Amino acid sequence: MILDRMGQLYPGTVSEPDDFGMAPVEAVHDPAYLDFLRTCWDDWQASGRTGDAVPVCWPARRSSDKAPTDIGGKMGYYGIAIDTSIDQGTWEAALSSKDAALSALRAVLGGERAAFGLCRPPGHHAARDQFGGYCFLNNAAIAAQYARDQGVGKVAIFDVDFHHGNGTQDIFYARDDVLFLSIHGDPKLVFPYFIGHEDEIGEGAGVGFNRNYVFPRDTAYGPWRDALVAGLSRVRDFGADLLIVSLGVDTFEQDPISFFRLHSEDFTDMGRVIAWAGLPTVFVLEGGYAVADIGVNVVNVLTGFESAAEMTAHGLDVRDRA
Repeated sequence: MILDRMGQLYPGTVSEPDDFGMAPVEAVHDPAYLDFLRTCWDDWQASGRTGDAVPVCWPARRSSDKAPTDIGGKMGYYGIAIDTSIDQGTWEAALSSKDAALSALRAVLGGERAAFGLCRPPGHHAARDQFGGYCFLNNAAIAAQYARDQGVGKVAIFDVDFHHGNGTQDIFYARDDVLFLSIHGDPKLVFPYFIGHEDEIGEGAGVGFNRNYVFPRDTAYGPWRDALVAGLSRVRDFGADLLIVSLGVDTFEQDPISFFRLHSEDFTDMGRVIAWAGLPTVFVLEGGYAVADIGVNVVNVLTGFESAAEMTAHGLDVRDRA
């Protein structure tokens, strides 16, 4: 469930996620990586190590690409940062999180205009065979691939989290059936650092189907909003049949690990603008670390999205500031 600052339940239908099994996960992630996630905690314990399983050593830029067999080496081979540990229950939590995303997708494929997957842990930093940034399975990517497998023609993923969705970009970088766009802090300054620059436009068949909008410290909502409108124009030009929004709310001005300056009321307008795309929309929760305000800002996006239908009925363009 989602509660606002007053403790009120968000006024939508709330349901438990269904169990979609492993097939949608296996369609996106590397089999050896999934085996690692499934057995990591037991292997860590069996090795005699104590505490949470945390990467402490990574391949350097000119290292071998051979996967170690020792669990300590595996942690660094599959992990991108020391920020993310694996513990008892991590695997089960990740599976439940992808089921939340897939259940939201199923509601939209069943005729709902929009649905929200309350995913924890988040997913957009999880690449095909890497975890990090508190992410293990890429919920948005799993949902996008599942939609394609169910016959949806073109899918757009728009990542509005403060941090670049490096994992999602990695998964779809060479494809032209899934458009990926991300608005985020400059990776020269902030995690994930090594990916997410504006000149990364895709490769092979995917050239032109990857777009990064990069912003510096103290970016306010005005220029951020302009990028959102531009990105949604690209989504419409692409001819997307479905929009998946990686909804991070760490763009909030009081977020402790980010440096954008969005206010809570800006998230309401954000929802209205997203609705302008006119597409069936799945929202998947990503980051947000100003804990007391996460629910407020997420609810603002969702209520803004809902209010757009009324604005359109009155002849208003939701791209205009309310």
